[in-house]
Amino acid sequence: MIKKAFGTFAFTAVVATGATFAQAADLVVGGKGYTEQLLMASMTEQLLKAKGFDVDKRDGMGSSVLRKAQLNGQIDLYWEYTGTSLRSFNKIKDRMSAEEAYNTVKKLDGEQGLVWLNPSKANNTYALAVRGDDERTANVSNLTELAALINDGTRMSFATSIEFPVRPDGLKPFQKEYGVKFKRSEIRKMDPGLAYNALRVKEVDIALVFATDGRIGAFNFKVLDDDKGFFPDYSIVPVIRKDTLEKFPKVGELMNDLSGRLDNATMTRLNGQVDVEKKAIEAVAKDFLTKQGLM
Repeated sequence: MIKKAFGTFAFTAVVATGATFAQAADLVVGGKGYTEQLLMASMTEQLLKAKGFDVDKRDGMGSSVLRKAQLNGQIDLYWEYTGTSLRSFNKIKDRMSAEEAYNTVKKLDGEQGLVWLNPSKANNTYALAVRGDDERTANVSNLTELAALINDGTRMSFATSIEFPVRPDGLKPFQKEYGVKFKRSEIRKMDPGLAYNALRVKEVDIALVFATDGRIGAFNFKVLDDDKGFFPDYSIVPVIRKDTLEKFPKVGELMNDLSGRLDNATMTRLNGQVDVEKKAIEAVAKDFLTKQGLM
């Protein structure tokens, strides 16, 4: 994705020159490179600017780059997912409830100078989806049934993100958990946003999707139940550096207020306005904040 590549390049350039984002603004807001993250970064930037803060937004980054930038003090604030910190950053594989996952990452990341603010009710976990009109999966409602179908000889191609095959909560442990094996030729790695259209136009038969993506309903996809609870909770939460929060405590109050207004239905609707209705990210973010009376 061009946006993602640009964000990573911008970060690398800053490191190379020895500069820091904080020299130019009170707060540096980060974000990853897909719709929901771009929306949250824009929403955060607009809200904080409306409240009088000088903000520099740096989105389009990959997860690990963004995390390192925050730990190094080059990003003050961004929205992270509990499951990402639990599995990818802290390497914890234990099954946990949403509350347990939040409390665990709050404690562990707190030891590194990061503060997890109040969690939203939006859980953008991974899910596997098929087309609603695919006759082969008409009677398949969960991932165990999908695995059985494949193991019985029905070959299906699978669109995944580039990083899913190498994530600790990704493809290999998923296949082990459900006792299914995709052939290498059946795995199609692509930008997460492209997987939806690939499934819609029948270039693939299964797609890795995010639970709050607005294209799921718009494209008549069927999300299969993770009946073994393989995927962890991915509650989206504002995470801020401790020293930044101590300097600007009002930011914590504003982010907690915003977080409390987000749930799956809200994020699905906002994501759909961008990905399906093709509205500009900045306009969608501003409209939401305005209707919520936040600016």
